[in-house]
Amino acid sequence: QVQLVESGGGLVQAGGSLTLSCAASGSIFSINAMGWYRQTPGNQRELVARITRGGITNYADSVKGRFTISRTNAAVYLQMYSLKPEDTAVYLCNAQTVQRADYWGQGTQVTVSS
Repeated sequence: QVQLVESGGGLVQAGGSLTLSCAASGSIFSINAMGWYRQTPGNQRELVARITRGGITNYADSVKGRFTISRTNAAVYLQMYSLKPEDTAVYLCNAQTVQRADYWGQGTQVTVSS
């Protein structure tokens, strides 16, 4: 079992920046990839950024060049720059184990005002 707790969301003006953090506990040795997803009402959850244990990253096209994901063994971070109103969403932390089990945090709200 892996537990995830996010922090760092909030309200920011367009063009501003925020950093999200996600702390993992429990069976952290089993974690392979960690990532951030986001979801808005009525829409499917979408991948924002993902990073493997080996440091390989991938990003949604909409955030490339503006967001940076990084991690330690027990945490994952998302640095967000040049935020846009369309980045407004609940951001959820994800951990995938080597057994391909998925774990999710409770989510943190990011609101970007125009």
